Amino acid sequence: MKRIVTMMAIAITALTFSLSVSAQPTEKQRINREQMAEKQARHIAIELSLDDATTQKFVTTFCACKKEIWALGPKDKKKHKADMTEAEAEEALKARFEKKQKILSIREKYYKEYSKFLTQTQIARAYELEKDDIGRLAKNHHKGGGKRKMHNKNR
Repeated sequence: MKRIVTMMAIAITALTFSLSVSAQPTEKQRINREQMAEKQARHIAIELSLDDATTQKFVTTFCACKKEIWALGPKDKKKHKADMTEAEAEEALKARFEKKQKILSIREKYYKEYSKFLTQTQIARAYELEKDDIGRLAKNHHKGGGKRKMHNKNR
């Protein structure tokens, strides 16, 4: 009997210990950009005081817009101006204009989609909140992302 009680006590102690260890966060997990876009869309929907049905439409539309923009490819790496030839600089500028035009076309397309279920004031506010979020994220990225690379201005 004493042996059974001892075994039960050991089992309970081991179970308690394993539960407490697994309950502790191991490492701060990063969310992917799809999750970030959805979180941002839900934040904007709350700020706009949208009802549940409109929130769902907004989140779906917002995330679809982001995915189309992401499909254009990653942000172009900036080559230092002094390292570029005239032809390379011209090519880079034209590519940048072309990409910006594509983004503008996507945003116009989704503006028309938003207009089906949001007022113009709500759309304007949503764009403002989106811009604020991007600025805040960029600021936090530079602030907490370690030391920023410093470019040598005397090249």
